[in-house]
Amino acid sequence: MPRIVMKFGGTSVADLDRIRNVANRVKRERDAGNEVAVVVSAMSGTTNQLVKWCTDLDPLHDPREYDVVVATGEQVTIGLLAIALQKLGVPARSWAGWQIPIRTDDAHGKARVDSIEGADLIASMQLGQVPVVAGFQGVGPDGRITTLGRGGSDLSAVALAAALKADRCDIYTDVDGVYTTDPRIVPRARKLDRISFEEMLELASVGAKVLQTRSVEMALKQRVRVQVVSSFEDKPGTLVVDEDEIVEKLIVSGIAYSADDAKVTLRRVPDRPGVAARLFGPLAEANVNVDMIVQNIGADGTTDMTFTVNRTDLPRAKEVLEAARDSLGYESINTDPNVVKISVVGIGMRSHAGVASTMFRALSEKGINIQVISTSEIKVSVLVASEYKELAVRALHTAYGLDGPEPDAKTGEEG
Repeated sequence: MPRIVMKFGGTSVADLDRIRNVANRVKRERDAGNEVAVVVSAMSGTTNQLVKWCTDLDPLHDPREYDVVVATGEQVTIGLLAIALQKLGVPARSWAGWQIPIRTDDAHGKARVDSIEGADLIASMQLGQVPVVAGFQGVGPDGRITTLGRGGSDLSAVALAAALKADRCDIYTDVDGVYTTDPRIVPRARKLDRISFEEMLELASVGAKVLQTRSVEMALKQRVRVQVVSSFEDKPGTLVVDEDEIVEKLIVSGIAYSADDAKVTLRRVPDRPGVAARLFGPLAEANVNVDMIVQNIGADGTTDMTFTVNRTDLPRAKEVLEAARDSLGYESINTDPNVVKISVVGIGMRSHAGVASTMFRALSEKGINIQVISTSEIKVSVLVASEYKELAVRALHTAYGLDGPEPDAKTGEEG
């Protein structure tokens, strides 16, 4: 009997009517002859309210008690969905993370999954019961409740699918699949039938919001086939699979953007051995993640160092760099939060030359200046002024031949 993990996000369980809709979907999957386990998030908006209560009481709250509070959102949902399934005649039981157990490390608020003991859930499914599991939560080494960070329910679902040796993990969300880019910016964006783990991981890491990055990393590591599918429409989604399962490999599969970055430039840094270590070491110690880096060597023995950080980390980065000014010996710091990172991603890049030059030419023809460039085996990213975000995405989508048919103005369907 095929075994499937179904995961539903906050918008999918936002109210009782939507929880009933989820219960009907689960029943249909079970009636089709599949063993089913379900992972759910908190009802839409619930986690934000729980977080606000914690921070309103004390911005420096105990992270262990914070996890106790915010984990309650998922516990409400699993109980309600179990009741809705029982109402439909489907045997169901709710499971909190600690009951399975989903074991994690002790990094409260952003814990990592260490192991899942799936024997009890498998026994339950083989008896015809549907386990309804709380996403986003687990139990630490000391027996305390932990949470996995934002988007952690996706991670819970993929990890559970691996532990249960499921045939597939279906992620139900408010979009109906993975598109070549954001359809709100490019109406002619096309939904992909399949995308590789590596491509999805790159897209998630550079701004695509369809799947959480850590969940894709887990899927890649454990080789869990993932399907992104709509909670509200009965139509095929997008399968995230091993590269070997994709027959037609596009040169570029998608264009992603991230407006969460800020640019930092240190002017006239003495060009001496060890300067990069003295620069990026303190930032790492302050938990400031550095992404794109470019270095320009001057003729006078100095260098300009430009890099990006998350926009929320910019104040902390400036503080760290100002404290290290004497050891670094730079002349000035320039920062710019009004930038956007645009990325093209595709496994076909491995065997095709000229992908980067197509990108640079398309942006040049639109008068868009590139500030920083970074590359990987299947990705090219550039940093541009934020005002050019939509123009850059549209230009690149067309340049790589990704445009689909024009959607019908009345129905939204492709003509």
